[in-house]
Amino acid sequence: MIGKILRQLLLLACMASSAIAFSQSQFTFTGTVTEDGTGVPVTGASVFIENTAYGTVSDFDGNYTFTANLESGTYTLAVSSLGYSTQKISVDLGSNPTINTDILLAEDILSLDAVVVTGTGSGANKRTLGNAISSIRSEELVNNAAIAVDQAISGKITGALVQQNSGDPAGGMSIRLRGPSTVLGSSDPLYIVDGIIISNSSNSNDLVDLGGTSQNRLVDLNPNDIERIEVIKGAAAAAIYGSRASNGVVQIFTKKGRLGEPKFSFSTNIRVNELRKEIDYNTAPLAWVDPFDRTNLETVPVERFNYQDDFFETGFGIENFLSVTGGNERTSYYISGSFLDNEGIIKNTDFQRVGFKTNITQKAWDWLEITAGLNYTRSVSSDIPNGGINAAYGAITGFVFSDNSVDPNPDESGVYPVTSLLVPRTNPLEAVDRFDFGQKVNRVITSVGLNADITENLKANYLLGLDFYNQSATAFIPINNTSPNGDGFSRRADINNFQYNSDLNLTYQIPINDDIESTTTLGGSWQYEEFDRVAIEADGLAPVVQVASDGSILTQGETRSQISYWGSFLQQSFSYKNKLYVNGAIRLDGASTFGEDERNQVYAKASLSYVISEEDFWQDTFGETFNTFKLRGSWGQAGNLTALSAFQRFTTLNPSSINGTPSLIPSTQQGDLNIAPERQEEFEIGFDAGLLDNRLGIEFTYYKQDVTDLLLPRELSPSTGFGSRIENVGDLENKGVELLLRGSPIRTDDFSWDITATFSQNDNVVTKVAGGGQFALAGSFATNYVIEGEPLGVFFRQFYARDADGSISLDENGYPFRGTTEDGEGSKVLGDPNPDWFGSLINEFAYKNFKLRIQLDAVQGFDVFNWNRRLLDNVIFGGGYNVGQELLGNRPKGFGGAQAGIFEEFVEDGSFVKLRELALSYHFKPPFEGIDDIQLSLVGRNLISWDDYSGWDPEINTPGQSNGVRGFDFAGVPIPRTYQLGINVSF
Repeated sequence: MIGKILRQLLLLACMASSAIAFSQSQFTFTGTVTEDGTGVPVTGASVFIENTAYGTVSDFDGNYTFTANLESGTYTLAVSSLGYSTQKISVDLGSNPTINTDILLAEDILSLDAVVVTGTGSGANKRTLGNAISSIRSEELVNNAAIAVDQAISGKITGALVQQNSGDPAGGMSIRLRGPSTVLGSSDPLYIVDGIIISNSSNSNDLVDLGGTSQNRLVDLNPNDIERIEVIKGAAAAAIYGSRASNGVVQIFTKKGRLGEPKFSFSTNIRVNELRKEIDYNTAPLAWVDPFDRTNLETVPVERFNYQDDFFETGFGIENFLSVTGGNERTSYYISGSFLDNEGIIKNTDFQRVGFKTNITQKAWDWLEITAGLNYTRSVSSDIPNGGINAAYGAITGFVFSDNSVDPNPDESGVYPVTSLLVPRTNPLEAVDRFDFGQKVNRVITSVGLNADITENLKANYLLGLDFYNQSATAFIPINNTSPNGDGFSRRADINNFQYNSDLNLTYQIPINDDIESTTTLGGSWQYEEFDRVAIEADGLAPVVQVASDGSILTQGETRSQISYWGSFLQQSFSYKNKLYVNGAIRLDGASTFGEDERNQVYAKASLSYVISEEDFWQDTFGETFNTFKLRGSWGQAGNLTALSAFQRFTTLNPSSINGTPSLIPSTQQGDLNIAPERQEEFEIGFDAGLLDNRLGIEFTYYKQDVTDLLLPRELSPSTGFGSRIENVGDLENKGVELLLRGSPIRTDDFSWDITATFSQNDNVVTKVAGGGQFALAGSFATNYVIEGEPLGVFFRQFYARDADGSISLDENGYPFRGTTEDGEGSKVLGDPNPDWFGSLINEFAYKNFKLRIQLDAVQGFDVFNWNRRLLDNVIFGGGYNVGQELLGNRPKGFGGAQAGIFEEFVEDGSFVKLRELALSYHFKPPFEGIDDIQLSLVGRNLISWDDYSGWDPEINTPGQSNGVRGFDFAGVPIPRTYQLGINVSF
């Protein structure tokens, strides 16, 4: 009986399916998308039929075509492109199988109709948001000679200070949105790829001082795979993301499949990297008879060697990329593969990356969509032997410690000479020629998602994503070398980093009446992080043996960490006549790093957006000048968990030994079970304005951010048996303005000129330190300090005594005196690594098939502590320019030795203006059928820097992504000048 019923139901289903199939017809949609008023083709415009899976994008000439199996009736054809107003056209499908529709898009430089994602799992029009949000298109991320995503967005976002910390072949970047927001933790934003929270750590595997170069893991993403990037700045905007988003959110959306026949894209780029600038070096043909005796100032003739000639070289690179996209009404796909080989400007350094990316979207039923994504990356790097800022075997540390009167090249038997006279350091040329440092990384980022239209008004989406990488680093120094490690060593460290997030969101949208619409969103998330690191070091290796297990084990260690995060939120939004929008949200957040009483925190946000230009009175009064005008404001709270490690609330135990018996003793830092997360509260106000028929856009924002419960070390009485304890005993403040100008001064059929200018200014101050004290930040040789009433990370060191006229006070022998403050202190604030302001100017010109892009980046009003120069200018090392001037008699003799304990001179103005990008491209008309587009491009990156800095580059920051230690230049890799020639073919 049951079988008979099932057979009948199956028959009915087949009949129904056949009826539906026969009731549908195939229609072909064609046309051209052009700009209203100029007729310029709009490339990459999205053309689709609403509430269906049918659609495509316009090609280089603005043409589009796609087919769809639909029933006869009336449908809406929607056309959108960033920078233009969305156009919706009603089309009637009947007996004519071909529907030709040409579309005119009106320029909308503010892109208020653009859909952005704000953490609720669904998109929202930009006009509804009460906070500033920045978007970057895919075409802005490629053809700029950048190898990583964070390099590519430099200068394109207001409020985002993007700094290239190192010229390593794998990059080394840091992004700070609206200033530093913590002291002990990270000010890096939260990175999300297609809804997956990913790691951007810069672990250098230094558990046993392995050293090498710190790569931040955004380098594992290929910019060619990215559709767009959205940046949400500050707690007011990011509160919906909870405790991990206090520094803002960078959302990366990768390319998806599109309906239609397979479309391929192939590109190949060849690049050249070179040293942009040589530092001034000691070229005086003289040396002190005895540099250790400053009473003997006699000189002897010597030959000087410019180590830069032997140490640096021209690096070459190649990148190949192939992708295919396509699909039908049910399934769409995007698949890509890539290979990158990028040589550094230091001998024998290199970075290679192989990547595979796929995104698949499946329409299981009309109400359910399934998405799946996978990104696999394998990278291999040959690193410069550096080992941290104080390692004796570092190549660049050897460079600045060497006496350049010694020829660094090996003799006929291959033996390298000792080049450092006072402090035992390696010969820098031997380090890059003989030492072997490298890393291998395997990384998988994958996800699966469900998007369901449960009812007409209720939608649900679920995402499960994970990010896993293994980072294995090795270091080998052979026996019989010039470093203090003459016996050589072998080291290895392995990191496994795993994290996943599971998110479920429900959105209910319903009109209350003809004027008011309500949107309610309820969501929950669970996140987990696991980090393991194991390391080993050995010496006593036999010649040519590099495996640590074959030597005498000197050091070994292991660390483990597990952190869980959980949260839920409720957001309510109301819109009135599509011009006034009110939004409020509350989130309950928890993390396992804190004690039970402080584990769960509540954060809230509220925002208002008013498109006042849609009021009749505005159009009558200001409409001719301000075509569009939107007022916005927001307030929000967020937390910061990065300042506390997984088990730091506990008093940990360290291994020890008592009478040869293994034992444990407490660490010097006491735990605190009542420790709480740092909290941020921020408000921002601003406006978006469109002028001159929306051909000139202005976005202005003012913000103020207060950070309370700042985690800082607090000194304890010796009677406690501990040295310090991390407590919530500090406060910090940021406030500033952001300004974006975007315009199209000229638009004709053959020529166009687009211009974008950004300006950002942030004032930072540490408003409270426990007891009103101060302390030095680790990793800066006690140079960067936290001081109440000062910006974070100021330089606090010894300075010159000065006469009444401001000149340096000298004794009878011409030696300078150290200064003291009115309070009798021997140190004072010498400089500030935080810039007064930064900005960019981007001009894009198009003439027929030619395109030219010029980008200038400026960072002004910040200081750099040039520790390289401090060492080079010491007469005992003798490699500095000032030592040469002293030897030639152009400076007082003995000056270099006397200034060793005075640091004022080495704090320099780091302000710069850089020609960041210069790109020229030409689009060839397809030579034959089947080829859609051919583009040839020539690109230059970091071509010129206008600055007064005596070092290689004022952008370099040796501690990398460190939050408080900024502007510290010691043993960093110079940032190269890069040229790139590329070709891209679409077919």
